[in-house]
Amino acid sequence: MSSGLCSVDFEIHGYVQGVCFRMYTEKEGLSLGCVGWVKNTNKGTVVGQVQGPKDKIIEMKVWLSKEGSPSSRISRAVFTKERDIPQLELSGFKTRF
Repeated sequence: MSSGLCSVDFEIHGYVQGVCFRMYTEKEGLSLGCVGWVKNTNKGTVVGQVQGPKDKIIEMKVWLSKEGSPSSRISRAVFTKERDIPQLELSGFKTRF
């Protein structure tokens, strides 16, 4: 019997640094009941991982690719390493540095 949980890594391109993208990502993830992490890269993108129920991961992927923080301008969202997981491997939603 499947747990219905999955994990996916993401990288968001565009105007996504200096616009509170990480903070809004944390809030959106937590509001959906997901766990994960998010961080800025030195190449101007935002990367992270999100885990949770598959339907909530789908919602989070849409948010990451289409909405983001109010001042952000997302040009591309890349999702990799999507996989089913038996249980959550992370807790909370954190900004990494």
